[in-house]
Amino acid sequence: MKKNFKLEFRKNRCKGCELCAAACPKHLLAIDKSEVNQGGYHPIGITDQEACIGCASCAVMCPDGVINIYEVE
Repeated sequence: MKKNFKLEFRKNRCKGCELCAAACPKHLLAIDKSEVNQGGYHPIGITDQEACIGCASCAVMCPDGVINIYEVE
């Protein structure tokens, strides 16, 4: 049975550095050009939530603590 994971983003903390996107082995993270946060940055988003393997590489790499990962049932 495949485990499912959910990424939650504190988008107002994101500075759009893309370090998390570079760390994702599945290449699931990308800058959301349709949104601007309170800091004036385009924040990160996930392109395919269901493909996330929950490795947490993105959360570990983020210098601003933007990403939380939860296992969902």
